[in-house]
Amino acid sequence: MQEELTITKPERVAKPKWLRVKLPTGKKYTDLRSLVDKYSLNTICTSGSCPNMGECWSEGTATFMILGNVCTRSCGFCGVKTGRPEQVDWEEPEKVARSIKLMDIKHAVITSVDRDDIKDMGTIIWAETVQAIRRMNPNTTLETLIPDFQGREDLLDRIVQVAPEVVSHNMETVKRLTREVRIQAKYERSLGVLKYLKDSGIKRTKSGIMLGLGETEEEVIQTLKDLRAVNLDIVTIGQYLQPSKKHLPVKQFITPDQFQKYEKIGLEMGFRHVESGALVRSSYKAQKHLT
Repeated sequence: MQEELTITKPERVAKPKWLRVKLPTGKKYTDLRSLVDKYSLNTICTSGSCPNMGECWSEGTATFMILGNVCTRSCGFCGVKTGRPEQVDWEEPEKVARSIKLMDIKHAVITSVDRDDIKDMGTIIWAETVQAIRRMNPNTTLETLIPDFQGREDLLDRIVQVAPEVVSHNMETVKRLTREVRIQAKYERSLGVLKYLKDSGIKRTKSGIMLGLGETEEEVIQTLKDLRAVNLDIVTIGQYLQPSKKHLPVKQFITPDQFQKYEKIGLEMGFRHVESGALVRSSYKAQKHLT
């Protein structure tokens, strides 16, 4: 008699009880939410269901995504759609600037999908967006969370020339896991991008990593050392949360004590700011990083 073959699915790691998202509240949040809904404004805060949206909006900070919502890369952690992007909207810089004015944003974070499909990889729109925001919102400070632009210095120079107050590029994970997590990206190339930005005169450089993908404590510490070696100023450390069943699974939920340990280690290394916690995301407490 032939035995039945039983296929067992890998067990999912249960989300701990202490990992809870606070419900957004407050008049500032309510007002901004109404404006976003009324005018169909495009923020990554809403499209990405950021757990810190209420807190950030109440402090006058929001994150806008430019160059469409379809990415040319297919990273295993990211919930943004992958495929063939639409044509570049050359009116987008003015639209984003008007949105920021309408929302009365004090500190704006601008990010984008990867646009490896076009010659300039979106850097012309990037530069024009920063310039438009400054023309229309002279008192608004800016952070740009940029792709790697394949490490091309001539493209990075477009960001350097408009000199945002903070320029960020995320490492996302440790060196060993980079190929699995980021696929088309390279660990050393990202470090090179951050070094080039700092060496070119950007006053505050920033990066972020997410934990829970199978990295070890030693690997996280080595990543922090690598970031300090390129004179990085600000680092964010958060918990990876699986966007869908198609994405990489969570292998571990990092405890609050461990996040505090990484914060202490980072500050002792000499980072200007270290944001470390389960719900920390790239733009978390972004306005504080201007000091």
